[in-house]
Amino acid sequence: MIRRALVLFLAALLPLLAGAGQAQAAGYRYWSFWERDGEQWTYATQGPSTARPYDGDVQGFRFSVSENSADAAKPRGTADFATICAKTPAKDGTKRVALVLDFGTAADAPSGERPPANRTACAQIPENATTADALASVAKPLRYNTNALLCAIAGYPEKGCGEQVSADDTKQTPEKEKPASGSGPSVGLIAGIGAVVLLAAAAFWQARRRHAR
Repeated sequence: MIRRALVLFLAALLPLLAGAGQAQAAGYRYWSFWERDGEQWTYATQGPSTARPYDGDVQGFRFSVSENSADAAKPRGTADFATICAKTPAKDGTKRVALVLDFGTAADAPSGERPPANRTACAQIPENATTADALASVAKPLRYNTNALLCAIAGYPEKGCGEQVSADDTKQTPEKEKPASGSGPSVGLIAGIGAVVLLAAAAFWQARRRHAR
């Protein structure tokens, strides 16, 4: 009976420990790339350096923290080509691409940085140009990493590139209030382990009583 109580204790403790690690994960902080399909935003199937938009297309970029493309935040604001490119007349040998640049929220910003105001722009570029070319024509400086991942638009953010962040990082806690890195398990985890320990102790005590009889 004592052995059984210990087995039950471990069986309850292991999922708790595993869940604690998962609870800390929030995703990655990065620029997501979107294409406008009618009235909806759809996550782009290729990167801006290879995508070649057509004249009249609307494309968007959103800076946020997300786990994957399924839960990525979409660009906000006006996304109408006629409105964005109203003052850019058509020109032979070029195409016009409407861009929606959403710099995200303060909660998604890296520590010490503040997102610029969202904006739109009409890029007039050569007919064979890519989305990256369109972006470079209206939103410099751009920053890429060695794997050609887009890290910054119009200089934002100043540093970092697709880094993994925890749930605590998205709460924007003041620096002086943040716990030190590797400061140990959370209060919730400690309380949970304590509850499991108490249950195991009760089971152990009952087993001893039965054995004494």
